[in-house]
Amino acid sequence: MKRADVTEAVLSAKRAKKLGWNTIAKKVDPKTSPIVITCALLGQMVLTEEQAKKAGKLLGLGAEAIQILQEIPYRGSLPPGPPTDPLIYRFYELVQVYGTTFKELIQEEFGDGIMSAIDFDMTMERLPDPKGDRVKLVMSGKFLPYRRY
Repeated sequence: MKRADVTEAVLSAKRAKKLGWNTIAKKVDPKTSPIVITCALLGQMVLTEEQAKKAGKLLGLGAEAIQILQEIPYRGSLPPGPPTDPLIYRFYELVQVYGTTFKELIQEEFGDGIMSAIDFDMTMERLPDPKGDRVKLVMSGKFLPYRRY
């Protein structure tokens, strides 16, 4: 069994049981962000043994799948090149349009370095708007300066 097989099993069970990601996350670990739990169940993060067992029980996963959910994944689930899914493409488009601005503003404020995707936090909320509801994402990553030798 491969991690991709586990992801497919998770998605199948989610569909069959008519569960939403927030519901799954709360049952797996109400103290952990639903974004982290969802990311792990989609194969991009690691669950603790306790979280993996709860997810396995909820979704009807076997012992091997539960073990795989606890293993460090090979991260990066998108194929090379621009993504074709319209929602994911919009994030790619954001980076294409605003990436150099993000880089300049972050490095002007913090210096030469990067925003970590490892020591990272994200929240999402829906904002009602008369012109159409809006998606609010807040991302917070630790700044990691480049070392000088």
